[in-house]
Parts: sequence; C-alpha cells; structure tokens
Amino acid sequence: MGDLLLARHGETEWSRAGRHTGRTDLPLTPAGETQAKSLSRLLAGRTFGLVLTSPLVRARRTAELAGLAGATEDPDLREWDYGAYEGITTAEIRRTRPGWDLWTDGVPPGREFPGEAPEQVGERTDRVLSRVAGALEEGDVMLVAHGHLLRVLTARRLGLPPSAGRLFRLETGTLSRLSSEHGRPVVAEWNTRP
Repeated sequence: MGDLLLARHGETEWSRAGRHTGRTDLPLTPAGETQAKSLSRLLAGRTFGLVLTSPLVRARRTAELAGLAGATEDPDLREWDYGAYEGITTAEIRRTRPGWDLWTDGVPPGREFPGEAPEQVGERTDRVLSRVAGALEEGDVMLVAHGHLLRVLTARRLGLPPSAGRLFRLETGTLSRLSSEHGRPVVAEWNTRP
C-alpha cells in the first residue's frame, strides 16, 4: 500500500489575510511561489502512480512549481464553497454571528456561490478517496489542493466525520503524508516544510 501525500497550495493574498477563499481563483503571492518551489526538495526522488490537483490556479501553479508534471485536474479537489462568507475572515463573521464555527455550522448561500455544509465537502473527498484507492494499491499518490478540503479529506481517510477536519491545522506551502500501520490509515507527517 502506497502513501497518500497532500500538498496545500502556496500563500495567496487572501490566505495571508485569513480570508475564506473557496471559488475565488487567486494567484500565488511571490512568497507562495517560493513555498511551492520548495516542495520540490521534499518530493525529490519520489515517484507517483497518480497526481491530482484542484482546478484552481493556486493549486495548479503549486503543482507546477513543485515539479509535479502531468497532474490531472479533479474538480472534487476544489476548496470548500464558503457561500456568503467568501472573502470574509472568521473574525468578521463572528461580529454578526457570535460563536460561528465552519466545522459545525457550515455557511449560508451567497449571491454568487451556493455554499457547502461539512458533509457535502466530505462527500466530495470520499469520491476522491474512492478514485485513488486503486492507485494507492500500486504506489504513492499525490494530491495538491486547499487547506480546509485537505483537512476534511484527512478526516475521512482516517474514518472520522468531515467535521473532525478541525483537528488538522494545515499551513500554506506544506506537505503532509497519510500512510498505514497494521492495515489502518495513519498520519505519518504533517505540515512539513524543507
């Protein structure tokens, strides 16, 4: 059984500011490009049976700069749809909705974006995990995507509910590795930087 490697895209203007960035397609900052390039050092010498990336430019560019040629776009790897909270920080949301928690409360629909509940994000990550299962039988698989999406995917891989993604803080431009021990999925590395 291979390992499932997860790369969160490099920094964007909104990720630096803590703004919820779902469907808004932002480029990497210069610091984000540096983060993405540095991932290539962590990936040196590794081969992957499958490399998937979110279709959003920040993830695709991260894959490219990390040296992951031939990545296939997977629409289920796009970030959580934050609905009416797109582009807004948690502190701003809590001014009008005290105690709000993305992981338990989800988001209301917005004018441009319908929004998703944690369970809907979990359904998408379950589809990704199902699609990569065969490739993991043969070797390592690489996913390049987004913070909240990869946190939900990690929870689902470990057999936890989508809301358990709250337990896995994930920084920009980092590499994480899910492996197995005694036939069970485990977190082997998290938030690794060169």
